Amino acid sequence: MAKNAKKGSTPASQAVEKSAKKEARAAKRAQRGQTFKQMWQAFNMLRKRDSKLVPLMLLTIVGTALLFFLVGLLWNGQWFMLVLGILLGVVLSMLVFTKRLEASMYDQVSDQKGAAGWALENMRNTMGIAWITQTGVAGTKQLDVVHRVVGNPGVVLVGEGNRNRLRPLMTQQAKRVDKVLGGVPVYEVFVGEDEEKGEVPLKKLQRHMLKLPRNYKKDEVYSLNAKLEAIDSSRAGQPQGLPKGPLPGQAQSMAGMNRRMRRAAERRGK
Repeated sequence: MAKNAKKGSTPASQAVEKSAKKEARAAKRAQRGQTFKQMWQAFNMLRKRDSKLVPLMLLTIVGTALLFFLVGLLWNGQWFMLVLGILLGVVLSMLVFTKRLEASMYDQVSDQKGAAGWALENMRNTMGIAWITQTGVAGTKQLDVVHRVVGNPGVVLVGEGNRNRLRPLMTQQAKRVDKVLGGVPVYEVFVGEDEEKGEVPLKKLQRHMLKLPRNYKKDEVYSLNAKLEAIDSSRAGQPQGLPKGPLPGQAQSMAGMNRRMRRAAERRGK
């Protein structure tokens, strides 16, 4: 059937199909080139700030290659194992680079308003795991903000700012969620450096979220979020709890803040 369809196609359709494939290959090459360029620029910027980056990456490659070489000596396959060790070492060194780049970015944004929202929006959806973040669902004039995350645990309310001012906002949002999604677990997380009081440092926020119980499957997460979004869209104006009108000084909405932070992080990474 496939052969007959191909034989029955006109020269014009074959030319269009060939052109489309060529454009797709060119787009992929351009994307790979752009990604490599961004990674190279990020590496150059990070190595200037982080003097330990290059030594650690080299140590990872050499150490992994040496280990595989020694293992290969046991059965006279040291050269084959050396090649595998070098390849694996390169992969591990890229992991070192990624982790240190991430840590550097957190250090730069940790003292900025909206940093928690930025971290939450950058959580990755993987196989069986979904995170849907709505930043700035409630807030104060002092820029204390509550973010809402719907994920496998249920609903997570993340507050950044003054804890005393955040508590009533968190309670208000928890009641609202329970009214829409009765019985769905609601977790509260306060972002801060005082871990003795139960606060979660910004660097550990994503890790903390991943440690929460997985009460729902990925498809169920999207269903829960759809119900909340239906309520959000039915409410005109600003999200509940946010002050009306412009925020004090030069401050703007949390959505705008997070957009600017993401763009700034991308520029630093280039």
